[in-house]
Amino acid sequence: MKLRVVWIRPKSRSKEPAYDALTREYVTRISKYQPLETCDVPNEAALLKVLERAAGRTTPLLVLLDSWGKEMSSEEFAHFIEAQQTADVQQLIFAIGPADGFSDGTRRAASRLISLGKMTLPHELARVVLLEQIYRAFTILRKHPYHCGH
Repeated sequence: MKLRVVWIRPKSRSKEPAYDALTREYVTRISKYQPLETCDVPNEAALLKVLERAAGRTTPLLVLLDSWGKEMSSEEFAHFIEAQQTADVQQLIFAIGPADGFSDGTRRAASRLISLGKMTLPHELARVVLLEQIYRAFTILRKHPYHCGH
C-alpha cells in the first residue's frame, strides 16, 4: 500500500522550524515500517488533482482530517490502517485542509472523514499530530513498546 500525507499550504507560512523538524522526524520513523510520501499543495483543486493522478487500477482512498469527522482512539486508528492494508487498498491518502475547512465537493470526494478531536489546532501542528499517530499506529500493529496503551 502506498501511503501519502498531503496538506494544503497555509496562506501565511509558519516561521517555527520545529514543525518542519518534527515532520521530518516522523516521516523518517514511519519509513521504517511503511514507505511514505508527503507534499503540500496550494488549494483544494490541487489536492483533487493529486487524487486524480494517483488513480491506478483502483481508486485511492482519500481520508480528510475534518472537524466533522469521526474521532478515533490510537488503537482504532491503527486498526483502520491495518484494515486498508488487508483490503488491498493500493493508495491511502490523508489530507489536512485549509483554515476554513474542506468544501462540500472535496468532502464528497473523500472515502472517510476523521477528526483529531474537538480542539482547533494550527495546521502545522495537526500535520505533526497526524504523522505521530500514523507512526504510533504502526508501532501498535507491530507490538513495539512505543505505545504502552492505557
